[in-house]
Amino acid sequence: MRHRSETAVSPTESDAPSSERRRLRLGVGAVVVLLLGAFVVAILTSAFAQRGEEQQGVDVPSAPASAGPSPSAGAPGAAELFVHVSGAVLSPGLVTLDAGARVVDAIAAAGGLAPDADPDGVNLARPIADGEQLVVPREGEAPAQVDGAASGPGGGAAGASAAVNLNTAGRSELETLPRIGPALAQRILDWRAANGRFSQPSDLLQVTGIGEKVFDGLKDRVTV
Repeated sequence: MRHRSETAVSPTESDAPSSERRRLRLGVGAVVVLLLGAFVVAILTSAFAQRGEEQQGVDVPSAPASAGPSPSAGAPGAAELFVHVSGAVLSPGLVTLDAGARVVDAIAAAGGLAPDADPDGVNLARPIADGEQLVVPREGEAPAQVDGAASGPGGGAAGASAAVNLNTAGRSELETLPRIGPALAQRILDWRAANGRFSQPSDLLQVTGIGEKVFDGLKDRVTV
């Protein structure tokens, strides 16, 4: 009878591989648990941080609520001039002009010149004064004297009738004369520089551009 030879395997050796597999599974499981835990912690940290930012963002708009009004609020407007326009204009009466306005602006505010107006009877470039009465002459009428704000508190017109000295007046003062604009004022200065002092008001007739009609309108307003 033939006997089969078999090597006996001890129980300890046969259980070794299974023990290794169990330890390996436990190790992998522990790593997975740690990763899951770290992931959860990261999610919670991000959520709390985002919530904190949202709360801070809500507080930001409330800061300017106590801010005062803008420095430009309530700033006073530009000064206004009140001028009485009469004579040869389409709508005579009281007009309101901005500071720095001139005679041409006052006439425009009064509807413009009437058909029978004498446009050479006023100095369109002359600055307007607050409280002035501007009279636009008609053809054939003598230009009116300027009744401006130079009148005294008692209502006198001493300032309006003050004569302009042809030998000392500057360009701006000459332009206050009827029919004397910037060009004619400069010609008067040029004549004075070339010929010396005016000896009499009628010497103005020697200035190019000043004829009898212009001179008649201002001869009572000048002196030497």
